[in-house]
This record gives sequence, C-alpha cells and structure tokens, in this order.
Amino acid sequence: MLRKFSLKTLSILLFSTLFVLSFNTACAYEPNDDKPMKGAKVEEPKGEENKKFDAGKLILEHISDAHDWHLWGDEEHPVSIPLPVILYTEKGLDIFMSSEFNHGHRDVTKNNTYRLEENHIKIVNDAGVIDEEASEKIMDFSITKNVASLLIGSFLLLWIVLTVARSYKNRQGKAPKGLQSFLEPLIIFVRDDVAKASIGPKYEKYMPYLLTVFFFIFINNLMGLIPIFPGGANLTGNIAVTMILAAITLVITMLSGNGHYWRHIFAMPGVPLPILIILTPIEIMGVFLKPFVLMIRLFANMTAGHIIALAFFSLIFIFGEMSPGAGYGVSVVSVAFTVFMGMLELLVCFLQAYVFTLLSAIYFGAAVEEHHHEEHAHEGAH
Repeated sequence: MLRKFSLKTLSILLFSTLFVLSFNTACAYEPNDDKPMKGAKVEEPKGEENKKFDAGKLILEHISDAHDWHLWGDEEHPVSIPLPVILYTEKGLDIFMSSEFNHGHRDVTKNNTYRLEENHIKIVNDAGVIDEEASEKIMDFSITKNVASLLIGSFLLLWIVLTVARSYKNRQGKAPKGLQSFLEPLIIFVRDDVAKASIGPKYEKYMPYLLTVFFFIFINNLMGLIPIFPGGANLTGNIAVTMILAAITLVITMLSGNGHYWRHIFAMPGVPLPILIILTPIEIMGVFLKPFVLMIRLFANMTAGHIIALAFFSLIFIFGEMSPGAGYGVSVVSVAFTVFMGMLELLVCFLQAYVFTLLSAIYFGAAVEEHHHEEHAHEGAH
C-alpha cells in the first residue's frame, strides 16, 4: 500500500494544501470605509493625470521580485497569492503572511513596525517615519515570488527526473514511452553533442551537473513564459540566480583544473618573461570573466525578452489613452508582435539553457585537457 502512495500523489496533496491555505488569505484586507486604519499610510487623492498607464512600472513589476505573487488587477484592486515573510532583527524573529501589508497600504506591527515600500521591507519608528539605519540591519529570509518559483521549479525537476528514472528501471529493454520518450533525446543530445564533444573521455563525472543545469534553466525559462502560470516569474532573469549558477561552474572548473591548465594560466610555456608579466594577469582575469559572461548572458537575454514582449503589449494601453480607436488599431499589431515574441522566446528558452550548458562543458574540458601539444612538437623535432 505504501508503494502505491507515489511521489506524484504526495506532491499533488502537498501543493494543493499549500495553495488552499495561502489563497484563503489572499486579499485578506479590503477597506470598507474611508477611515484609514491605525498605522496605515495616508495617501492624497490622485488626480487624473496620475492615473495614466505607466508602462515602465508595469514592466519593472513583472521582471522584479516581490513579497506576494500578483495574479491580476490594478493597484486599487489587486488579486495576489500572499507569501510568508520571515524577518530577523535585533528584537527577534517575526513570521507573518505578506497579505498583512495589504499590498503596501498598511504597516504591520510585530516585534517591530514594518512597512512595505517598493517591494522592500522597512522598519518604522514611533513617529511613523522609516528608520533607514534599523532597516539596513533586517535579515530577510522571506519566501518571495522568485524563491517560490525556484522551489516549484526544483520540485518539478526532481519529479520529472525521478519519474523518468523509475520508467527506465521498470521498462528495461523496452522502447521509451511517455515522458521518457520526450526527455531521452534531450539527455542524449547533452551527453553526445555537449559533454563528449567538449570535455572528452572524462565527460561522465560532469554529466550530473550538466544535465541538472540544462533542465533547471530550461524548465524555469518556460515557467516564466506560460501565461496561465500565476503572474509569471522571471527567475532566470534574476541576476542573483544566474550568478549562483555561474559561480558553481567556476568552482567546478577550478577544482577540476590539472597542472597543465594552471601552468597555462600562470606561466604559459614558451612565452618570454616580459610578455608573461602582461599575459598572466589577463589569463587570471579570464578565469573569472568567463563565468561572469555566463551570468550576464543568461540574465540579459531572459530579461530582454520579457521587456520587449511587455513593451509591445503596453502600446495598446498607451495609444488607448490617446484615442479608443488608436488603441484598437494598435492592438492588432501589438498582439501579433507579442505572439511572435512569445514563439521566439520558446526558442530562446532552449537556446539559453543549451548555451549555458555548452560553455560550462567547454570550461570543464579546458580544465581537464591533457598535455599533448608540446609532446607532439618535441617528437617532431626528433
């Protein structure tokens, strides 16, 4: 009976429970009168000129991190899934749901009084003014939108890999079926065209990392594009995530480097000493610049794709404010370009996962490459 209670069943129950518990508190506070709540930020009535569509704000809110998962709606009537806020300050640990901020319209009093300002949590003093010095000391361990997306993406990756592994075990000698038949060409592609071709005979020990990073980036790239996915999450467009992935590649490269690799970094054979004084610092910089380029490439490409698609979409509202007819006219072109960008981004999702994996494999291959060239040259001289 325990075997029948599979990982898939556990995952459905777990996420269903978490979703129901969190969604019940979504939009928990909706003011029914004109009186401001105690500790609430009082805002002046906005004029018509301040209610114009702000394309920049829409784009930045989409690509940036947040303490709740916005689904739909404007600033006055937003609908979102609240996420846990976990803060540690000099006064102790505070844990509460982000819905208590009422989308930034209300302060939350625990050990300290907290205020959500531009997706950053600040400490408010007794006078109702933000204490910048105390706010800088906050240790924020909150489950933000990007963290939640990271957990979901990691869970999907584990579920997919374990499902396919179980399928291979149960169907030995049989043709691939279902999810196994979809992933097998990708796995063989990474093994033969990326790892073997770039690393050589020692490719096998790097396969777990290369496959993990390929599917992790690919899955999270796709999750950022799926329209039905709540609000969309730009995880791979977060430079902190790409920095960690690039740092892991750097560490593996440095740990894999043999004597031949490091000798070429610090003292390239056959190069005169005066040239080495110039060349060696450049080579050392190159060791760190390579993962830096990995980080920037993935971050910039995924962020740019989201920005361009949202910019085309925003044209509908910008021209619509000028004239309803212009809005309808531009909407045809904007939707067409947005769909085109969406299709292009599907290709980019795969390409960026492939490029990151390929470059990582090339760096590993350079680190483990054996010393051949000078030996062949020496034999030729004899």
